[in-house]
Amino acid sequence: MTIVDALIGPVSKLLDKLIPDKEARARAKLELIELQGRQELEELNLQLSAIIAEARSADSWTSRARPSFMYVMYLLILFTVPMGVISAFEPEVATGISTGMTAYLRGIPESLYALFGTGYLGYTAARTYGKVKGVER
Repeated sequence: MTIVDALIGPVSKLLDKLIPDKEARARAKLELIELQGRQELEELNLQLSAIIAEARSADSWTSRARPSFMYVMYLLILFTVPMGVISAFEPEVATGISTGMTAYLRGIPESLYALFGTGYLGYTAARTYGKVKGVER
């Protein structure tokens, strides 16, 4: 929460008390909302600039790291299909594989899962931003 967000509610109530004219009060509130919108847009641009710079990097590892990480996660999810087939024919083997994978995945620190979520959302936001700006197809 930014300072502007924290101030919107109290300032809006203060405007109700200080400005008796309804039209002037509405204009003041509109300016306050526009200020909040500009602040949020500036924050979004700042966050996306790092992601866009990373995607445009000449270093192939830097520009492909986030999509590659997503592909690994997709592979883990797709691995459930053969596991379903294995469990139909050899339930004990499927249970052993499942127990091993569960133990492995629980061993991964929570911060890496958070990193994946942040990376996924950041990649999606950067792609959307690039498409809106007409930079990407």
